[in-house]
Amino acid sequence: MEADHRWFRVLPGVLLCALLWGSAFPCIKTVYAIWAKQGIETGLADYWWFAGVRFTLAGAMLLAVARRPWAEFRATRFPKLAGFALTQTFGQYLLFYLAIAVASGSLAGLLTSTGSFWWIVLAPLLAGGPWPTRRQWLALAVGGAGITLATAAPGAGAGRPWLGALLMIGATGMGALGVIQFGRLRPTIGARAATGFSLGGGGLLLLVCGAAAFPRAGLLMSPAVIGITCWLSFVSAAAFGLWNHLSTRHPVPLLAGYRFLIPICGMTEALVFLPGESAGPGLLAGAALVIASLVMAQLAVPVIPPAARENP
Repeated sequence: MEADHRWFRVLPGVLLCALLWGSAFPCIKTVYAIWAKQGIETGLADYWWFAGVRFTLAGAMLLAVARRPWAEFRATRFPKLAGFALTQTFGQYLLFYLAIAVASGSLAGLLTSTGSFWWIVLAPLLAGGPWPTRRQWLALAVGGAGITLATAAPGAGAGRPWLGALLMIGATGMGALGVIQFGRLRPTIGARAATGFSLGGGGLLLLVCGAAAFPRAGLLMSPAVIGITCWLSFVSAAAFGLWNHLSTRHPVPLLAGYRFLIPICGMTEALVFLPGESAGPGLLAGAALVIASLVMAQLAVPVIPPAARENP
């Protein structure tokens, strides 16, 4: 039975993913603020260890509810599954947690939009998709102008916006590669099992990178931080699992067009829940250009049902 790609079938799931992912920005910044208030000097190992705990737990959550994860694991080529974990989880969040540490949560939330731009560029190179049209190239240019404007004047609590922007753009690039990798796994493994192995495996690698922070785990993981970590783990399990399921039901280019909801939710939730941040004129104007570019790019994408496409 062919999936229904009408907007009211796609929007609820994508909006739920956007709201869940958007909550991660204020939550991670809140953990960093708790550490600072406690007088804990943090570095790379602490950020990566914190991320590793989150994603290892999230992976375990998803594998617990997957139908036949180990049978699907044995039926899947390990290099493909490893590539998925290295891009979607390990590589993406190795950069993501640093970006959140050096830039504002609202700017980082807006810059998640670059994942859609990465898809436009990478799909024809790695997934056999069509080359960008003139309208899509124009959308990329408009989006680039918006990102530059937002980074130049992001508002209060900006930190080091240019470094944060570069790290976040790199993180979303890894995430886009992860979507492409998942497309190659579909014949042998379901969304929940694949995402569970990706989050769990990537989380363990992040724990290895943050191993130097392990001796002071008790100091870093106060009750408040434990609670936030549990929520973030649920966010990862639920949002990634749902998003990868949606990618089996709807064309990825169609879903990419709805990704404009993710930066809106990320930026808005950071501005609402983080008291030290406010939106500068550059952030607001840049956000308008970025959202316009995402809509422009989506209007230029032909919707091809999954049944009509070959697996890349």
